Amino acid sequence: MPDTRQKAPFVMNMKAGTYAWCRCGQSNRQPYCDGSHRGTGKTPIVVEIEEDREVAWCGCKESGDAPFCDGSHERL
Repeated sequence: MPDTRQKAPFVMNMKAGTYAWCRCGQSNRQPYCDGSHRGTGKTPIVVEIEEDREVAWCGCKESGDAPFCDGSHERL
């Protein structure tokens, strides 16, 4: 499977709702889970966005504040 991680966050305007962030880096729907994690031992992080807002989803999958970017990509 291709590794679709990137060295930058996915900055997006999000509507309030529930989202499953891809933790494994294999999803073809980054930054969201598409089920590609099966067999990796990793599962998505499900997060509730309570109000419409801008979100910086972690793209490198190394954030200490996953699923959100904490700047870890700057050290890769």
